[in-house]
Amino acid sequence: MSNSSSITHFLLLPFADTRELQLWHFWLFLGISLAALLGNGLIITSTACDQRLHTPMYFFLLNLSLLDLGCISTTVPKSMVNSLWDTRDISYTACAAQIFFFSFLFSAEYSLLTVMSYDRYVAICKPLHYGSLLGSRACVHMAAAAWGTGFLHALLHTANTFSLPLCGGNAVEQFFCEIPHILKLSCSHSYLREVGLLVLSCLLALGCFVFIVGSYVQIFRAVLSVPSEQGRHKAFSMCLPHLAVVSLFVSTGTFVYLKPSSFSSPSLDLVLSVLYSVVPPVVNPLIYSLRNQELKDAVRKLVTGCVSAAIHCLLSSAKGSQCRS
Repeated sequence: MSNSSSITHFLLLPFADTRELQLWHFWLFLGISLAALLGNGLIITSTACDQRLHTPMYFFLLNLSLLDLGCISTTVPKSMVNSLWDTRDISYTACAAQIFFFSFLFSAEYSLLTVMSYDRYVAICKPLHYGSLLGSRACVHMAAAAWGTGFLHALLHTANTFSLPLCGGNAVEQFFCEIPHILKLSCSHSYLREVGLLVLSCLLALGCFVFIVGSYVQIFRAVLSVPSEQGRHKAFSMCLPHLAVVSLFVSTGTFVYLKPSSFSSPSLDLVLSVLYSVVPPVVNPLIYSLRNQELKDAVRKLVTGCVSAAIHCLLSSAKGSQCRS
């Protein structure tokens, strides 16, 4: 019998057993990470640099991109390193840090999506009060509340999870450290305390979900009452990307945590965990940019400016070298 004090490392679930598949997994996750970095990086830079995008909607979108980058940076790099070096190890401290940051960023993102639904509700249903209800100070306070909620949620769950005695071995049936899989290693009835906290978190998440659904019921009522087809199209273009992101986030996360135990298997859990922890940070920038002409124009302007600056720099360097010769 061992306890948590004697565990120095955990063994993560590998994606593949053969060396060839491990290398394929490394390159696949590297491509996914670079795509997430590029997409979210372009949104962050464009939103920060373009004055036309200094509005509440894009301010919240910038925060969402930061959270997406944090989420994928918490889980994917360690999995890539393990595949590259053919190992499964993660230290006790690194596992605790991974659980803390993933819980922090994941719950903060859900809180932010709830705030963004309120932003869309005010923009569509109360446009005359938009400036007063969503001023710069109010936006900062709401974003800070989302980040703060995530931090407190992660701190509470991480501290409680790693205060439990662990005697079920050190093999985690997941490619990253996650609270439910660590609880399976506990040998104390104290784990029911953490289960209770998880149930409370689920109830709070349900409250946020009800708020989001209620907001969109009001939004769709308001949009369908707009007489002009152009006005309805513009309103839907503002709301559909957020609704798509919420649907992807909630559906994958809900199925992973609430699926029947009869459907549970290591391979299925591995695929589902990729769907809710890796795919959204890559897909979200595409969803928000496909139907948003302002954002596409800002990204195009940014990329064009960077390319022009790079070409100008290269030409200047070439001319300087010719002059010296």
